[in-house]
Amino acid sequence: MLFDLRGRGRRRTVQAIYLGLAIIMGGGLVLFGIGGATSGGLLDAIQGSSGSTNAGDVFQKRVDNLEKRAKANPSDANAWAQLAVLRFQLATTSGQNYDSTTGAYTTKGKAQLRQAADAWQRHLAIAGEKPNVTAAKDMVQAYGVTGLRNYPEAVKALEFVIDATPKPTFQTYAQLAVLAHGAKQTRKATLAANKAVDLAPKAQRKSLRQQIKAAQQQLDAAAGGTQTTGQ
Repeated sequence: MLFDLRGRGRRRTVQAIYLGLAIIMGGGLVLFGIGGATSGGLLDAIQGSSGSTNAGDVFQKRVDNLEKRAKANPSDANAWAQLAVLRFQLATTSGQNYDSTTGAYTTKGKAQLRQAADAWQRHLAIAGEKPNVTAAKDMVQAYGVTGLRNYPEAVKALEFVIDATPKPTFQTYAQLAVLAHGAKQTRKATLAANKAVDLAPKAQRKSLRQQIKAAQQQLDAAAGGTQTTGQ
């Protein structure tokens, strides 16, 4: 496993990957996915609970209700998108689903991510090439380096976000360069890295390219030195 922390030296390698990605994406990939937290997100639920209700329980009730709605009307694309978002937020709840110390999802958290992915795929089957952008942002992380490590799906979700964003930032393209590298999509990774560098302030371009390359190499090292090939 890429992020099996039990192996000798793995914990230090994982921390290095998190740091490199945080530098490139300003912490967005590691914590909440690009674009920040979703509207009505986890922090809002915690702050609105007045401390008397467990945030995970609140989300679980919302998930259960929405899951019933989606199953009752399988063609409701919005319901499946909302379910994907809620499942992702539930997975990101600190405690039994997310270990804030290691920055990794627990076994239960990853189970929630897989269910979020299932809901997302149901949404995509209905919405086609114009999916819910909020859900897409969350799925970038769900499929990404700290989550399910399904890099082709992470790339696909991020491309939906980019297409829906009038002026994507250089950080977004840097993130795409790293994820595309993990997906073994070499040409796309190169194009995204070049785009990120072109959009970055001139004074940051050299260091940005170095950071992208370092993050890509860290993924390779953690995966056992597997080299990237692909489109």
